[in-house]
Amino acid sequence: MRETPDRAAPRPDRGNRRPSRRSPRRRKAVPSQPLQPPAPPMRLAPRTLRAGIAAGALAVTVLWALRAEPSARLDALFASGAHLSGLLAGYGILTMLFLMARVPAVEHGVGADRLARWHAFGGRYVLSLCAGHAVLALCGYAAHTGADLLTAVSDLLGYAGIAAALAGTVLLAAVGVTSARAVRARLPHETWRAVHFLTYLGAALAFAHQLVGPSIASSAVSVWLWSMAHATVAVLVIWYRVVVPVRQALRHSLRVVSVRHESPDVVSVVMQGIGLSQLQAEPGQFFRWRFLQRRIWHTALPFSLSAPVRDDTLRITVKAVGNHTRRIRRLRTGTRVLAAGPFGAMTAHRRTRRKVLLLAGGVGITPMRVLYETLPAGPGELTLLYRAHNAAQLVLRDELEEIAHRRQAALHYLLGPSDSSFDPLAPQALRNLIPDLADHDVFLCGPPGMAAAATASLAKAGVPADRIHSEQFTY
Repeated sequence: MRETPDRAAPRPDRGNRRPSRRSPRRRKAVPSQPLQPPAPPMRLAPRTLRAGIAAGALAVTVLWALRAEPSARLDALFASGAHLSGLLAGYGILTMLFLMARVPAVEHGVGADRLARWHAFGGRYVLSLCAGHAVLALCGYAAHTGADLLTAVSDLLGYAGIAAALAGTVLLAAVGVTSARAVRARLPHETWRAVHFLTYLGAALAFAHQLVGPSIASSAVSVWLWSMAHATVAVLVIWYRVVVPVRQALRHSLRVVSVRHESPDVVSVVMQGIGLSQLQAEPGQFFRWRFLQRRIWHTALPFSLSAPVRDDTLRITVKAVGNHTRRIRRLRTGTRVLAAGPFGAMTAHRRTRRKVLLLAGGVGITPMRVLYETLPAGPGELTLLYRAHNAAQLVLRDELEEIAHRRQAALHYLLGPSDSSFDPLAPQALRNLIPDLADHDVFLCGPPGMAAAATASLAKAGVPADRIHSEQFTY
């Protein structure tokens, strides 16, 4: 463990002194309007989004109730349950697509990691609703016609709408299976991503089935509302996942200018473009990067900025953990870069306290390093804890120590193996380093295991959950 000692702040550069007001003017100044600061980005709060999703589900249930015909017959009960589960499944598919549409207000307010968790959680419910819809519809048809289940299956598949629904369900099930943690861990990211694109085809087939179903087709208003909801989500997906990234690539012309080795398995990639300030990237955010070079052009992966945007340059710091990240070390100068973003909600807007603790593990130091430099704080109000196995794994160390000296901020290195008898992230150890820890906002970024352990320790040390800000994204 090491702490950078507090030292006097450096003397201001006399060469940057403001010119005297008595300096003669060579020509009359032309009056101009003061530059307006850029408007803060719109952010949708997680609570608001959850309320909106719940309200949509309620509206779908009301739509079903208005069309339902009360009956005690067995076939009618099966059919009624099939209609409700089908409508909710269709709404669930629409919601999952919206969550992954990369709408800036949603991404910046809710956070990419939370959206991904909601998307995965919702996927389980959608598949369950699809299965329930199929079983209830089959039982209802069999009860109505008196046929056995095998004959009912054969008869139902003769309808084009039913066949489309089955194909869509199979595609969604394939996406769900490959997204299961045990399966995804064994699949290359490119394979998983290719299979995941089947979601769009499955959603389109499900939509075609819903339009001919009695709950929607029986009313022109229902058809119009259902179609408009799907059209709106489709436009959002196409705009923010296709049009905006292409437009940014053409406008900013981003290219690699240097690749610097920080350690044997970590590199920093510096990219330069045109008008990058227009991206309004905030400290703590990330982009999804696609490097147009052989063998890596087909994959876009998320990496945080590891330095503030300056002089039309962006920098990321990447650790080699797979084939794609290892190839990034061999990027050539001049390689064209497509950067989609910025994304992420772990920014200064989450801050609620004067004192801030930044807690990083491994290469999770990258967003913390930018926040360490840019978060407004006086001497003694900002602390960075950097967890690593040994000193050789400390990334950007020289930069961190320069920032600590310049800002008179505290810097501690928490070194040692994870199985050590002394846990530097234990509640008492954290309180020993920061006695007033409970009065801090905490920004946390690191490997999943370290982040979970740190979150539990911070809670035991008295930090409220709403003051622990973290964002995890894996690939």
